[in-house]
Amino acid sequence: MNPLITAESLRSANDSGTDRPVVIDVTWNLMGPPGRDAYDAGHLPGAHFVDLDTELAGPPGPGGRHPLPEATIVEAALRRAGVGPDTTVVVYDAANSMAAARAWWIFRYFGVRDVRVLDGGFAAWQAAGGEVSTTVPADAAGTFVASPGHIPMLDAEGAAALASTGVLLDARAPERFAGEVEPMDKVAGHIPGAVNAPTTANVTADGHFLSADELRKRFADLDVDASSEVGVYCGSGVTAAHEALALQIAGIEAPVYVGSWSEWITDPTRPIATGTD
Repeated sequence: MNPLITAESLRSANDSGTDRPVVIDVTWNLMGPPGRDAYDAGHLPGAHFVDLDTELAGPPGPGGRHPLPEATIVEAALRRAGVGPDTTVVVYDAANSMAAARAWWIFRYFGVRDVRVLDGGFAAWQAAGGEVSTTVPADAAGTFVASPGHIPMLDAEGAAALASTGVLLDARAPERFAGEVEPMDKVAGHIPGAVNAPTTANVTADGHFLSADELRKRFADLDVDASSEVGVYCGSGVTAAHEALALQIAGIEAPVYVGSWSEWITDPTRPIATGTD
């Protein structure tokens, strides 16, 4: 199943009159302003807003800056949007699908069977002539029941092992991977044995994902293919989901270490590497 949907295909699905997907806006900005402000200024008609910090993540703490949310929180968000057990869900954001990828991963982890990311996000929708609305839809009465564990996930021990036995991709910028700067967390560096694969290289300048062939070439250059044992992490489990999405487009399944670097450094006994190797 292609995890992406084009703006044109979404417009056709919305115009079909039957089996319309539920559309969810997860616009989010790590450093602000709040994504809800952008949603209120204009969004896809009928789109419901879901907040990344409070509904796609649990409270910051020992599990990292964006740990797993409780199933009940995810369930409530999806029911509010009208999601049932067989509903197709389309998620998007106003940037390059970083937040949308987190929603894609979280919803699948908690049991949504068909989740697509709008390729190119809100800008692609507008470029395709899609209408923009400021009307907030009423809460729906979905029947979705969330339960964890529908796709694999890595913990700290699993990530450490994978860095030795397979390929553990670090999705952060090269300077953060190398430990040269660390704008978010108290300790700089990376998990020993990890390989840097910045998430920004998965998309074009306008926020569309590279083609499947281009992504396969990108990951092959990092010694990753469909036969590889591979996992991904980042700073707090958001951009790692984007990397997992890019890998799936390329036909490669990869679990996410959700706690990522922000959890890794909470245990002072865990080793830390710096530099580019």
